[in-house]
Amino acid sequence: MARFGWGLGLGLVAVALASVAQAQTVTGEAAQAMLFAPGKAEVELSGGDILPKDQAKVLQMVAVDQPYYAAIAISPDEGLMSEATVAAANYHTVEAASSVAMAECNAKKQGAAECVVVALVRPEGWAAQPLQLSSDASAAMADYAGGAVAVSAATGSWGVGDTTDAAVAACVDRNPAATDCVAVIAD
Repeated sequence: MARFGWGLGLGLVAVALASVAQAQTVTGEAAQAMLFAPGKAEVELSGGDILPKDQAKVLQMVAVDQPYYAAIAISPDEGLMSEATVAAANYHTVEAASSVAMAECNAKKQGAAECVVVALVRPEGWAAQPLQLSSDASAAMADYAGGAVAVSAATGSWGVGDTTDAAVAACVDRNPAATDCVAVIAD
């Protein structure tokens, strides 16, 4: 949901990525066992030798402060410090964050080459789980006392409510572009 970029546009990109696990609901207790500590992140640099070592080091330092799940995409023709560099952060999966970062980067790039994801941000100690929530949604689970939680894969939005309908409504209220909100936790 939070995004930064050198010249980042405000348009949201619809992403049709919802994990198979997020199509089914789990209980709050089961969800708590699957979630990671909010805020603590680790960075995986990718993209091969696209970035010089000094820029890769800078990217590592900047990316670790992004709320998980996040992705940073750059235009290989323009480098790290260009208007096309986009980070999409605070999504529920790196796949969703990568899709948003890539789409926005490709929309801004001036060069011919397609954008490339050069960094992924996941929770510290990450291992695949049937349910993944953004850093902010994971933090909100500390106060979860039952009801339901809904998420949007496309925007990273989330909402909590007494019922699944209320959670979906809260997810949309948080971000009106979140037209794909679905309940993932229900007690």
